[in-house]
Amino acid sequence: MTYAKAGVNARHIHETHKLLARRLETTFATRKGKVGWPIFPIGHYAGLVDLGQGRVLSLHTDSVGTKVLVAQMMRKYDTIGIDCVAMCANDLICTGAEPISFLDYMAMSKPDRAIVSEVAIGLAKGATEAGMAIIGGETAIVPELLADDGGFDLVGFAAGYCRKKDLILGDQVREGDALVGVASSGIHSNGLSLARKILLNKYDLKQTPTGLERSLGEELLEPTRIYVKPVREMTGKIETHGLAHITGGGAFKKLERVVGQAKCGAELDNLPEPPGIFRLIRRTGRVSDSEMYRTFNMGIGLVIVAPESETNRIIRIFRKHRMVALRIGRVERRPGIRIKGKLLRE
Repeated sequence: MTYAKAGVNARHIHETHKLLARRLETTFATRKGKVGWPIFPIGHYAGLVDLGQGRVLSLHTDSVGTKVLVAQMMRKYDTIGIDCVAMCANDLICTGAEPISFLDYMAMSKPDRAIVSEVAIGLAKGATEAGMAIIGGETAIVPELLADDGGFDLVGFAAGYCRKKDLILGDQVREGDALVGVASSGIHSNGLSLARKILLNKYDLKQTPTGLERSLGEELLEPTRIYVKPVREMTGKIETHGLAHITGGGAFKKLERVVGQAKCGAELDNLPEPPGIFRLIRRTGRVSDSEMYRTFNMGIGLVIVAPESETNRIIRIFRKHRMVALRIGRVERRPGIRIKGKLLRE
């Protein structure tokens, strides 16, 4: 089984993104010489605009994706708000920005105050963890756009701020830099289309398959880990050359967004054994290792690129925040992302 067969073709998505970027970047000229001039092309973890006086605004939008379908089946909505915040906040910090503000968009096929109330619990919890204020949002009732039986979607928009000199975009990456991976909390909010296609054909969400310590539904709804606090502490103390949020639409291929800025590649030769949920997906769906690492975080939700000499200090900072971090590889001059020597293709 592949992500494409589950209905999500990452290559087509990448091509669509390139088409959109070419068209949308023509609008940059509208802000030339003014506040809001874009200082980086579309395609990094966030959009970056110049505020003047050496200040930069970092902007990002993201959704929970088909994880909302698991929430619907479980009738449990109090965690997906955390995911929504995390998907935005974790991308913002990959530019060196401090997340500051958040907006949410909830679309529903029909009004349901109980669902909205539960979602709000997660949104507030996630924003508090990320140090962001939720300053507004939009709730839309769109019965003809979503399924009538409780159709629902959740999208977030976030803003971050930093000084231009504090941006971390990958251009300072050097050959020989260490790659430090930080543990994920589980599947996060990516690859759920493939996970559902494989697992729900064999298991009920209330079941606890071999290899898991809780029900499948609980495992899939585990909220995305928010890395803001340790990353903010780290970047304030340690020379950091790059940050990569390992998410869907490429998973470990997203490291290229960072190391590629310096025309480098990465060798991941010390990845840990993936947690049970990923082993279950791989085994049940007979999914290849390369497909797994292109689709899922495989237990590593964030990768830090820094001088080799800083590795132990980085690990200690994350341990202080009760997160497991370990050295998983190094930066190489040859392009591409390799896992134990094997090139990870699109």
